[in-house]
Amino acid sequence: MQTPPRTELSLTASSSGCGCCSTEAPSAPSTEAGVEYGVEGLTCGGCVASVQRSVSTVEGVDSATVDLVPGGVSRLVITGSAEPSAIKDAVTSAGYSLANS
Repeated sequence: MQTPPRTELSLTASSSGCGCCSTEAPSAPSTEAGVEYGVEGLTCGGCVASVQRSVSTVEGVDSATVDLVPGGVSRLVITGSAEPSAIKDAVTSAGYSLANS
């Protein structure tokens, strides 16, 4: 059985560690797939659906996907040209919050 190749993550210039551990929220780093945000408070697939549905209605959002980390900081990836403040408002209106940096 062959092991799949690993994805190389670049290091950030900040003292907070590598790019995968960054906790930047509203000014999150841009990725090839979009802009990444940390979301707190999600515990299940229903929470994920609620956030994705709310964020998808924001003007400028092409897609919104969430990688669930139950009880931790889940990863929200947005593609498109939406304003970070609008994303924060949508996450808040769904009943959750962006992770603090």
